[in-house]
Amino acid sequence: MTGQTRLSWTDVRDEIRARILNRTYAPGDKLPRDEDIALELGCARTTVHRAMQELSQTGLVERKRKGGTQVKIDPVTRATFDIPITRREVEQRGSKYDYQLISRSLDDTPLSVMARFGIQQTVQMLHVKALHLADNRPYIFEDRWVDTRSTPDILNVDLKVESANEWLVRNKPYSRVDVRFFAMNAEGESAEHLSTKAGDALLVIERTTWIGQDPITSVQAVAAPGYQLSAVN
Repeated sequence: MTGQTRLSWTDVRDEIRARILNRTYAPGDKLPRDEDIALELGCARTTVHRAMQELSQTGLVERKRKGGTQVKIDPVTRATFDIPITRREVEQRGSKYDYQLISRSLDDTPLSVMARFGIQQTVQMLHVKALHLADNRPYIFEDRWVDTRSTPDILNVDLKVESANEWLVRNKPYSRVDVRFFAMNAEGESAEHLSTKAGDALLVIERTTWIGQDPITSVQAVAAPGYQLSAVN
């Protein structure tokens, strides 16, 4: 792996996880220092640090103050659902990706969004609706709220060109994520944008992230019929 393209912390995490799974780093092995991994992969030390935090939280490695990072002897095996970049997800399936910004506005948070974030007072947030497509067919309809107090830079992003999904994954690390999966019947906007019949069953993936106690974003990603979700061990 070279430093020709800037790696995100998720790229570094996936590379280290792959090396653990293929026994390049075996159980009990001490990993290279964050500085050395950063030098090898051509990324910032802070990027490696964020990746290692995630691997520690998922039970693959153990980090000790002044003691370095070690692959756990008995790693915890758990299924994890990453926050995907939808463009990459579509392209990895061998499909052509496209994206449409439906609306972008500063709106007062409704009670349902306040409840997701755990806030008590209405605040104004960036409200974004967008449609992701695969091979010119609707793939995911995204209804997203972004707290511009924690994420002011998103106001300068041209969301007609780059999706909020991709920009946030690449630029806004989070310390906590809540994920819910549920089914809903297609109606209104979901039926219209996903080109499906009213009443059809649709999968909804609801993700809410924070940095510390500060909300970042909450999104309901409504998938078109036939969508498949994979877990990574």
